Amino acid sequence: MDRVSDAAAGAALEKGRKDVSVASGKRNVTGGIAGFIRGKEGIIFFIILIIAWQAVSELASVQKRFLFPSFLTIAHALYSSLPELLKGTYSSFLILVPGYLLAVAAGITSGIIVVNTPWLNRAFMPFARVAAPIPPTIYIPYAIALLSTFRGASILVVFIGAYWPIFLNTAAGAAAVPSQYRDDARILGLSHSEYLRRVVLPASLPHSFSGMGVGLALSFIMLTVAELFGANAGLGRFVQYYADYADYPRMVAGIIYTGFITFGAMELLERIKRRILFWVR
Repeated sequence: MDRVSDAAAGAALEKGRKDVSVASGKRNVTGGIAGFIRGKEGIIFFIILIIAWQAVSELASVQKRFLFPSFLTIAHALYSSLPELLKGTYSSFLILVPGYLLAVAAGITSGIIVVNTPWLNRAFMPFARVAAPIPPTIYIPYAIALLSTFRGASILVVFIGAYWPIFLNTAAGAAAVPSQYRDDARILGLSHSEYLRRVVLPASLPHSFSGMGVGLALSFIMLTVAELFGANAGLGRFVQYYADYADYPRMVAGIIYTGFITFGAMELLERIKRRILFWVR
């Protein structure tokens, strides 16, 4: 009986070891796949999207395929249009960069000064609450009619689109600075301008960069919309030109290219933010 019991116990132990080994192997395989995918979800999603795009285009009718070109067709159109797109990028940036940088300088400066000047705060903030929600695209026809050059009008509407998010976020950051900091600055003998420059500005920068991100996205929107109204070159003009001639592969290629340029600009701003705000994690 003892031998039978020992044999049965040994068989059960061996079976348990096999089950554990199989379960461990399954976990290792699952963990290996999950480990491989982790961090690559975005790339995998884009690959799946491209495959689905190509498949849908191939299965579509000839008429729908004309309006919904395949990914390979668009890729070829994008490659062949790169010289023209690069010239359009240069033309667009001649408008975007001045308007956006002016908005950054004006938005941060005015946001800090307005919040820390009581009478100016009472005078300007009601106007800001009325003007900021107005869609910036409304200004485009009037700006084109008001200014003598299309470039000047476009820079103005880019400035307007970027200014209000930067101003409002900077003002919120300046208003959130504890009053104790002002008292400490007075004890240390700092003047009002030194207090704004050395205390309020660094404390407001995280909020300012949030507004700068929103403002940059709006700047690209305002730029491309303004170029649709009558520019001779630029990314928005590229898309509109080929849409007028029903060259949809080049039109979609222009849209995708504009998306990558916008992503690159946003990523550059994020890198600048991490470098400047090294104390924020």
